[in-house]
Amino acid sequence: MTAFAKGKVESGVAHAQKTPLKGKRFESLEEAQAYLDHWEEHWADTRIHGRTKRQVAAMFAEEKPFLQSLPLEPFRYYQYGKRTVHIDGCVEVEAAYYGAPPGWIGRQVDVQWDLMYVRLLDPRTGMLLREHLQQKRGRHRIRPEDRPRRTPPHTLRLIARAHKAGNNIGTVCDAIHHRQGEAGLRRIMGVLALVKKYGCAATEDACAAALELGASEYRFVRRYLERSPQAPLTLRQVDPLIRELVQYRDLIQQRINFEETNHEPDRT
Repeated sequence: MTAFAKGKVESGVAHAQKTPLKGKRFESLEEAQAYLDHWEEHWADTRIHGRTKRQVAAMFAEEKPFLQSLPLEPFRYYQYGKRTVHIDGCVEVEAAYYGAPPGWIGRQVDVQWDLMYVRLLDPRTGMLLREHLQQKRGRHRIRPEDRPRRTPPHTLRLIARAHKAGNNIGTVCDAIHHRQGEAGLRRIMGVLALVKKYGCAATEDACAAALELGASEYRFVRRYLERSPQAPLTLRQVDPLIRELVQYRDLIQQRINFEETNHEPDRT
């Protein structure tokens, strides 16, 4: 579109803003649309165009047979953002997860999304990397060709950490990975975060309950820990690192004597 033609098209917007809508306020879009329809029928269509010196309605009647039909779907308005590809190979958009191509873990991609599609774009070239249908919250969409054929090393390291924390913890994480594959990495990391928050013993007991009930899921373990009263912390009274109290007493007394000796006032 040339600059001249572009100006002609956009001038209609300014004309509508300055002529029928200037100083007007409407309570709803329907009320505004009804006002504009009345204005167009009784004023805009009947006026004489300044450049062509012809009635607007007459010119539109001549052009109307050549106009194409409107598209079946309305124009889509996308939202835009930047996301970093997580260790599971996905990006998060509105609490749902969408797979990126292999080799993008840890890298940033441009994302555009609407109510139907989520698109991942190369930030350098703008090339479309992946297009996914919108998914429900908490769910994943990963193309079959993007799923790794072998368990990646970072996944093996996470599962090894889980087994080191406890047998039941490792078994629950194994079950999560067996069911969900790489899509379950966030839940495995969630279980390890519970170990850090509640301790190995409490998390081990929660995972044992999950296995016994056949509910080896991160959410079950988390809710179990949140609803279970935590045992109060107790101080150990006997330990090889704890010395006899008389040794602490003698050390403190030596320190006091040393400070009194070296800080006597000068009486000369």
